[in-house]
Amino acid sequence: MAIERKPMTARSVVASTLLGVQPPRLPARILVRSGELFGIAEGTTRVALSRMVSAGELRPDDDGYHLAGRLLDRQARQTASRLAATETWDGTWEMAVVRSGGARRAADRAALRQALADLRLAELREGVWLRPANLPADRSPEARAQAAGQCLWGRHAALEPAPDPADLWDLATWSVDARAIQAELTDLLPRLEAGDTSALGVGFVTSAAVLRLLQRDPLLPSDLQPAGWPGEDLRRAYDRYDQAYRAVWTGWFRRHRP
Repeated sequence: MAIERKPMTARSVVASTLLGVQPPRLPARILVRSGELFGIAEGTTRVALSRMVSAGELRPDDDGYHLAGRLLDRQARQTASRLAATETWDGTWEMAVVRSGGARRAADRAALRQALADLRLAELREGVWLRPANLPADRSPEARAQAAGQCLWGRHAALEPAPDPADLWDLATWSVDARAIQAELTDLLPRLEAGDTSALGVGFVTSAAVLRLLQRDPLLPSDLQPAGWPGEDLRRAYDRYDQAYRAVWTGWFRRHRP
């Protein structure tokens, strides 16, 4: 799979900007200025803000906006992805089996699949999803709620034969993508550390691509990771890159504030 590059719309700029800050709240003027990095007019960004409020993705807060709903849950997953938040693996597996029943709409089936993927489970066969039980049970509460009534859940002490993670996730492609995007970070970092504001636009797109890629990392226990797994190297590189990017972005905004 090629590294995902989504076009930067007003909504995606707003979402990505708020997803990258803690707490996830910024004044409207900063969100509007962020859109200007991509040639997005102020009016277009303000329309996007209004629509995101109507969709439950943002909550107005005095002169600004705060993430809400599914975007807030996405930020929690994003943070866990960056931190690689895992627990000691005792060899057990977490399993979700989709309940049989009447016909479900295609949209409902797709939403369930997405929820299970957000929980970092992989499909062993149709209707059976699993992963090593090394992630917090309370992760991704919105995804858990989406899947809870439609699946039977359990933990299994042993599976024979033991599943091969490479059969559940495309680990080879993830590794290739991780190394490729780490090379991009390495190329951009000197420009950012030199304060080059012309790197902000492409750097923003690269940051969003890194964060999406990290959310595809299955966060396997070290015992199950392929040799040379690049997850930690990518995270360290991104931490340094992100620090440099934020410094340049903050300086740019201060010089262009109304």
